[in-house]
Amino acid sequence: MENRIYGSLTILFATLLYWIAFKKYRSEKYSQCLALIMLGGLLLRVFTSLDFYLHEWDERYHALVAKNLIDNPFKPMLYKYPLMDFDYKDWSANHIWVHKQPLPIYSMALSMALFGKNVIALRLPSILLSTFAIFSTFKIGEMLDSKKVGLMAAFLFSINGLIIEQAAGRVATDHYDVFFLSLICMAVYLFLRHVKKESIVSFLLASVLTGLAILTKWLPALIVLPIWMIFAYQKYSIKRILSYSFLFAVVVISIAVPWQLYIMSEFPLEASYSYGYNKKHFFEALGPHGRPFYFHFDKMRIIFGELIYFPFAWLIYAVYKKKKSTHLVLLFWIVIPYIFFSLAVTKMQGYILFCAPAIFLMTALFYNYIQQYKIKSPILIKLVSILLFALPIRYSIERIKPFSTIDRNPAWISALQKLDQQTPSIKKVIFNCKHPVEAMFHADVTAYATLPSNEEINAIQSKGYQIYMDYSVAIPSPLLDRSEIEYVHLSR
Repeated sequence: MENRIYGSLTILFATLLYWIAFKKYRSEKYSQCLALIMLGGLLLRVFTSLDFYLHEWDERYHALVAKNLIDNPFKPMLYKYPLMDFDYKDWSANHIWVHKQPLPIYSMALSMALFGKNVIALRLPSILLSTFAIFSTFKIGEMLDSKKVGLMAAFLFSINGLIIEQAAGRVATDHYDVFFLSLICMAVYLFLRHVKKESIVSFLLASVLTGLAILTKWLPALIVLPIWMIFAYQKYSIKRILSYSFLFAVVVISIAVPWQLYIMSEFPLEASYSYGYNKKHFFEALGPHGRPFYFHFDKMRIIFGELIYFPFAWLIYAVYKKKKSTHLVLLFWIVIPYIFFSLAVTKMQGYILFCAPAIFLMTALFYNYIQQYKIKSPILIKLVSILLFALPIRYSIERIKPFSTIDRNPAWISALQKLDQQTPSIKKVIFNCKHPVEAMFHADVTAYATLPSNEEINAIQSKGYQIYMDYSVAIPSPLLDRSEIEYVHLSR
């Protein structure tokens, strides 16, 4: 019930903000319009992030590793104190965790070190980065075409349901894709600013952001370099472009390579396996994520609205007919990642999310185009124009779920934290725990979903641990006979 009340108020207030922004847009007060769009986007992100629990894929793993980094920043760990045997190849239950690049988890760790070990602090970097990327999208639109195009694209960014869900950690690949999307968007903006204003500072900052993007989701970050080159080619000589490219390489390598060398030196087994595992995404179907070639093109309609294929077809036509660098940049930004990730056997919807700013800009340009196009059916034009924005708004509401009755503050977390606070000085391990990774984030315990043998119980007790069993799930009778074990009920 509470979620419905707060959700309704959030949607009402966000609608008011966007309506005032529209009025400012009509009166050409563009700075105020952008500020209101960003505020509306921030509001939707904050509301969606107020789930006071960790989501299953993949937020819980990122959260626990980030929490453990606070105490030991040079040793990324999932299980901080592994009491049972583990397979270093199992990234969901191992000790050293280098399954992904480090930037997002270190950012989450810093946020929690400053604001407390809680889910809001955990999600704060994604909330802020994705909100600032709204501004970057506007600036790209302004430089490519006009402030009006930039504002329309910024609005579509601010209300996009998948980006909001990712920032809230609700869906797989979560904060990593938000970081990657935001860094790429900001880097593209600064590269374009460099060409427009010949600002070496902008170029260096863009190169730094590209290096940070590599430390988020690896080499797809290099998409920014050919985007820059398309514009630079019109203004600079080949020799100067090569000089800038060399500078770009130096900056990016200086930022991205040290981490790779560090983990290969300190954690060679885990690092080597992780690099190999990442390569498998292209050639093998990992988990349930083997999808047909057209998966990402099919998902376009759900992520960006069913009419997105009309702007996409128009962009291809515009590149062929007009050969403008603006259209070519957007087409390159969209098509190359879509084709690459379509060729990969393992596919997830978040993989191509860093194309989103280009798709929003493409939609805004298409909207402008059809407004000027004289045909005999103005009603059809108005209908298409409305649906270009109405369909993404509908998907946004469906993903944010403001009117659902979900429990955003589960009782089992409070019960676990209460248990931990009763005996803060005792080392604790919980077995038979349904959500062990989440339990280790919300309390200072070690937790396992499995049950130990009698020999393992004896070994763990010899290390000074108090053993708990969660009997929310059935426990075999032999383990119920040991008086030194405490039994708890973590309600689900």
